[in-house]
Amino acid sequence: MYNGNDLEMKKGNIMTRFYFIIFGMVLFSFFLIFKLFYLQLKDGEKYKKIAKSKIIKNVVLEPSRGNIYSSDNEILATSISSYEIRWDATVVNNQHFNDNKKALIDSISSFLKISNEKIKNKIDLARKKQNRYVLIAKNLSYSQYMRVKKFPIFNLNSYKGGFIVEQKLVREQPLGKIAERTIGYEKKDVSGSYFRVGLEGAFSQYLKGEKGYRLKQKIANGQWKPVNFINEKEPTEGYDIYSTIDTNIQDISHNSLLAQLVEFEAEHGLAVVMEVLSGEIRAIVNLGRTKNGKYYEKLNYAIGESHEPGSTFKLMSMISLFEDNLIDENTKVDTGNGVLEFYGEYRVKDSKKGGYGVISSSKAFEVSSNTGIVKLVYENYKNSPKKYIDRLYNMGLNKTLNLPIKGEGIPKIPYPTDKNWNGLTLPWMAFGYGVSLTPLQVLTFYNAVANNGVMVKPKFIKQISNLGNKPTKVFDSEIINPSICSKSTLAKVKKMLFNVVDKKWGTAYKIKDTNLKMAGKTGTSQTNYTSDEIQYISSFVGYFPVEKPKYSCIVVIHKPNKNKGYYGSTVAAPVFKRIAKKIFNDTPKVIKIKEADLNTLLFKKSNRVKIPNLYGVTREVAENILKEKGIRYKISGKGKVINQSIKAGSFVDNNIQLTINLF
Repeated sequence: MYNGNDLEMKKGNIMTRFYFIIFGMVLFSFFLIFKLFYLQLKDGEKYKKIAKSKIIKNVVLEPSRGNIYSSDNEILATSISSYEIRWDATVVNNQHFNDNKKALIDSISSFLKISNEKIKNKIDLARKKQNRYVLIAKNLSYSQYMRVKKFPIFNLNSYKGGFIVEQKLVREQPLGKIAERTIGYEKKDVSGSYFRVGLEGAFSQYLKGEKGYRLKQKIANGQWKPVNFINEKEPTEGYDIYSTIDTNIQDISHNSLLAQLVEFEAEHGLAVVMEVLSGEIRAIVNLGRTKNGKYYEKLNYAIGESHEPGSTFKLMSMISLFEDNLIDENTKVDTGNGVLEFYGEYRVKDSKKGGYGVISSSKAFEVSSNTGIVKLVYENYKNSPKKYIDRLYNMGLNKTLNLPIKGEGIPKIPYPTDKNWNGLTLPWMAFGYGVSLTPLQVLTFYNAVANNGVMVKPKFIKQISNLGNKPTKVFDSEIINPSICSKSTLAKVKKMLFNVVDKKWGTAYKIKDTNLKMAGKTGTSQTNYTSDEIQYISSFVGYFPVEKPKYSCIVVIHKPNKNKGYYGSTVAAPVFKRIAKKIFNDTPKVIKIKEADLNTLLFKKSNRVKIPNLYGVTREVAENILKEKGIRYKISGKGKVINQSIKAGSFVDNNIQLTINLF
């Protein structure tokens, strides 16, 4: 049993503990209150922002990229608006909803080609669950969006009808597959990095514009709904780029190459047309075959594919020999029986069995004698191969063109100090083996010959401007090498290149034309020659018209069906001729007309006009084009042209009115 003193002592201990607990709780309360005030005063704004960011955020609005135009003002790439329609089912009052529900369901059903029952179930479910952001339709054009906006309920203002529209921009190439790879694209991968191809990628800094922002609020199911019906910051449109591509020449080149690829069942091919004086690329076609035998712009072979050029490299060898005063055009060379041996097992062969006998150096080039060209180079440079290579380097053949478009292949011109240089390197280089160049690098060199020795850099862009205003930046032609060789050498090789086409013995005599004088060089190189299945690369590169060269052109076709043909003269040269003839025939010619005949022609003048493609241009640009062509028009809306009442390319009477809509 406890006595009184023990009880009193125990009671005192309990009270002490009680007071200690009470004191601790009070102290803890003061600490919490202090902490709350501290957070309110010091970090309150910080946590408010965090909380707010969970329910409200600024969503980035991508700007409209600038257009890419051809040299003849056709749109090659543009941004068009795509619309997504959603509905806030909570804002429509019951009476208006019930009165117009059936009409809305019928309209949506007819527009989307979906049964009334499915649309009714969707609308009723959205209304029941108070869905504030139900999807109605997506990927709509402007005209489709305007049609949906007129549906019952949707035709009320947003606060009463709940109609929500969101716009996104989609990149489109109106000409389809024409120059698709050169025009290119810009894509973002999952890591956020950009993959850039062609002109779109090379000039993205001008095209992309400045981003805008729209405030959105988080609602049910993790969806984000716009807070306001205007943007917090409007995106700024990018600059327009005017390329050097001529749509007519591009179309000619595309169809000419495609027809030959199909006929010879080739793996892939390319064609490039360059303006001689300026270096402007008027057409660039790259077509590869799919598994089902169709062709499309698979890769930019003209810029990125470096390979052994074969006989087209003989021009470089001949220029070296002439420039070093080792031979002239009349120097004799013995081609023997058409076979030249090295080290008893390696052979250089001519395409003509039995060889050409003793011929001049110029004829060796014109008939494309491998043995003749190899003998000339090997016998004159075997004791000083560095002299030959230095001459090639001096002409700039070892350097890239430093193009704005990414992916240019790197030239390969071996040097005598290289580890893999051997006794076969020099003779094999003479006729285009053991070296590597891209088609555009080869064309640039041939273009320099046509341009009296001045090598100009291939040019893809003429100017950059903003909304059709004066150019903000003009791209001038750039000279890479002011003189690849002497004038006397130029005169010799120009005559040889002409004879390749003009003389009966020339390898390209089959493409000779009485109305258009052309010059150039055929090329037939082996590929996969280390395997059992040897394939061929057929090429032709040259310029026209010979009297005053306007254009240079290269055609390269890889792995044609050998049973149908594989020589450059058979496979590639005919494409060159087709392109040259069509360009030549489409070029306006000056014809003198007597005054009396002129008056007759004026009275017979047609009242029909061709409707231009105005897609994506500004109001100012559209009006200038239409006024210049004398076309009556009516314009509605603001921004850029999104549709026109008469299809581009149509011929109509000039008294018909064209209606165009802007947005």
